[in-house]
Amino acid sequence: MKKQVAIINCIGSNLASLKFALDRININFIVTNEVSQIRNSSHVILPGVGAAKNAMNKLSQQEIIETVIDLSQPTLGICLGMQIFMEYSEENDTSCLGIFNDGCKLFKIEEDYPVPHMGWNTIELESPSNLTTGINNETHFYFVHSYYVPLCSETIASTTYSEKFSAIIQKDNFIGTQFHPEKSGEQGSIILRNFTDL
Repeated sequence: MKKQVAIINCIGSNLASLKFALDRININFIVTNEVSQIRNSSHVILPGVGAAKNAMNKLSQQEIIETVIDLSQPTLGICLGMQIFMEYSEENDTSCLGIFNDGCKLFKIEEDYPVPHMGWNTIELESPSNLTTGINNETHFYFVHSYYVPLCSETIASTTYSEKFSAIIQKDNFIGTQFHPEKSGEQGSIILRNFTDL
């Protein structure tokens, strides 16, 4: 199959940075909500920002929830895209896709840790994965989020912000990054390149 990434465009993401990042590493992509195009692409990316409930409502309106759940090709959820891979989110008590058997929790507001967690932070590798080939511990990535996925059996890399949480998760063909690889410079390009090599 010719390599082509389908970017699902229905959960409130500004796609300019992601499109530029894929162009930079010469990856062919389409932006689509069409079921046939999503299923026929070699890779799928589900980016997103905003609220989990809104994202799930939009996926439902586009009638692509089951399509996403049933994908067999490498599928990457970025930020909110990763969060809705989970069973639920504490945000408005939202039921999500249930691909991973855990949920998203809200950061506790502490004096030295404002919410949202915004800016550059380092990751710590927890389990081997082809996604992190060429990435070292203490590599910086760019985060913007108020909810997080706790450490779990599918955690590939973690980050600490008031407490330790999942920065990358992976289960079979589904991968999630809480950070934005498309906004993380050369290290983010490595992640995207590794993903499209899966």
